[in-house]
Amino acid sequence: MSGFHSAFSVFGIEIEYMIVDRTTYDVAPLADRLLTAAAGELTEETEQGEISWSNELALHVIEIKTNGPKPRLDAVVGDFQATVSRINALLEPWNGRLMPSGAHPWMNPDRDTKLWPHGDDAIYRAYDRIFGCQGHGWSNLQSMHINFPFEDDAEFGRLHAAIRVVLPLLPALAASTPFLDGKNTGLIDARIDTYARNQRSVPSITGRVIPEPVRSAAQYQSVIL
Repeated sequence: MSGFHSAFSVFGIEIEYMIVDRTTYDVAPLADRLLTAAAGELTEETEQGEISWSNELALHVIEIKTNGPKPRLDAVVGDFQATVSRINALLEPWNGRLMPSGAHPWMNPDRDTKLWPHGDDAIYRAYDRIFGCQGHGWSNLQSMHINFPFEDDAEFGRLHAAIRVVLPLLPALAASTPFLDGKNTGLIDARIDTYARNQRSVPSITGRVIPEPVRSAAQYQSVIL
């Protein structure tokens, strides 16, 4: 988000949820059925009022996000909660519901992974061919994204510097995944541990966890990307 709004004047929120069985809480690959029920036809994204819904790599994951930039974070809380309640109602015929957290605590990704098989799925098939997406850092991974705007390079430089300071703290503040494969991993954020290693065959895709210091959008493109 750049060129239209000044820093911190608006925000964008994206939250990924896993779809699970209401009875067993095992992952349930129902994202395509959910999107079809909401939009009236099979689609990869649908605008549902203030919140948009879209698919992700795994068929048991759904992303809900603000439909465009919003001026206040607290104003969208009700929209997200209403969306979660509506999705749970739509999933009820298949005995499904949403479950939060960064990773499923007992999912077996080698056995339970089903990738999104519709529409523009070529990128998912390519990633699966190169990396093998039946793993905790791929198919068993849910994230939250916060999008910030910047109006010019001066704002970009300050925002990027501030984000570099905060990034090392986020894994501890947002840790919610001590269990994988039904076992205590000994890590409070096992999700980050697996995610950090899931693209080791092409490490340049991941780059540094804390990106290099840059002062402009052009530097970001040339140095980091």
